[in-house]
Amino acid sequence: GFIRLDHLDACSANMMSDEGKFFRKIESNCWDPATRIEDLDRFGIEKQVLSTVPVMFCYWAKPEDGLYVARFLNDHIAATVRAHPDRFVGLGTVPMQSPDLAIQELKRCRTELGLAGIEIGSHVGAINLGDPEVLAVLEAAEALDAAVFVHPWDMMGTETMPKYWLPWLVGMPAETSRAICSMIFGGVFERFPKLRVLFAHGGGSFPMTMGRVDHGFQVRPDLCAVDNNVLPSSYVNRFFVDSLVHDQRALRFLLDTFGSGQIALGTDYPFPLGELEPGKLIDSMKDISTQERELMLHGTARKFLGLKQPGEN
Repeated sequence: GFIRLDHLDACSANMMSDEGKFFRKIESNCWDPATRIEDLDRFGIEKQVLSTVPVMFCYWAKPEDGLYVARFLNDHIAATVRAHPDRFVGLGTVPMQSPDLAIQELKRCRTELGLAGIEIGSHVGAINLGDPEVLAVLEAAEALDAAVFVHPWDMMGTETMPKYWLPWLVGMPAETSRAICSMIFGGVFERFPKLRVLFAHGGGSFPMTMGRVDHGFQVRPDLCAVDNNVLPSSYVNRFFVDSLVHDQRALRFLLDTFGSGQIALGTDYPFPLGELEPGKLIDSMKDISTQERELMLHGTARKFLGLKQPGEN
């Protein structure tokens, strides 16, 4: 159900569904810009991208209700960015369960609110990101020069793995691979060559299983190549991933697969699965060049968001 905050004190609150179910406890850095800026200064972060918590997508809701929530969240993010333009960039959310309303709100995000793009989930109920219902929204994003950040949510298999936090540890990476494969197999990057998409958490399980995906594509084209006949691995330079993989070996694999120009610093701030000291993993990579480091720390993010690079007019 819809999420509300039950404030415990000035600095913490519980996120609760309208059914009274506890989701998670959060701190004031989830809603207070001043607290966030203190954290940014502490970690040496010049600018942060704001987006909503995926549980707030509300794709399950009636479209008009989903639009109401999206407008509320987007107005708040836009107001925060306007108040602190040197510290924040904003991404909006849209009711993906209704392509028409999603496009309407996407246009408002770009033309009225000045947001850099939108954040969307890894699927929309039973609809995957390569399905026709989603293509119209992605087409509008390309036309509006809007960045699209894909974050896993509503993880597959949650009901069958209730213990050990497995939906977050296993389901989330699988969800991101689901989103990437759906876009590739659905021909999204062929249809919209200027669309800028970034997938969270290093692309989830997709990079490590890309060989399997290619092999399946080649041996069963009757099942895999029905909407797009281009080898999946051909698209590694067509989308972005973030660096949030928590392991030097994994980040090295991402660098070998995508290159630093396709990898942006990801933090998942301010949640436990995030990088608790933003940029620490990138800084720990002693064998990378200054150019690679700077691309991952800020250059790739600027390219994804459509922002000017330092020194550009």
